[in-house]
Amino acid sequence: MSIKRVVTDLETQSMDRVKAFYVQVLGFEVVMDHGWIVTLADPERPEVQLSLMTHDETAPVVPAASIEVEDVDAAYAAAKASGAEIVHELTDEPWGVRRFFVRDPGGHVVNVLSHR
Repeated sequence: MSIKRVVTDLETQSMDRVKAFYVQVLGFEVVMDHGWIVTLADPERPEVQLSLMTHDETAPVVPAASIEVEDVDAAYAAAKASGAEIVHELTDEPWGVRRFFVRDPGGHVVNVLSHR
């Protein structure tokens, strides 16, 4: 299984204030803004990212992290075979990702995705 990227997801009810904090204090720039999710990146190393979320548009919870993989279908099959709890079924989302949410043994919900 090939992991392409890992992004921490932080839940917030104060999107503008939290976004301004990371931009002003740490120098992040906004690279994606859907209103309910904003992804920030280091301008010099765009692979260094952080996402802020008020909620998830189609899933029941805000995940702790998003992990982009080469083959999300294989990751989904492996998660199902392991007996892990699938929190959000494998779905093609309108913003161009195919993803599912799974709960790890420590209780953390992880968004596993591939871009379409």
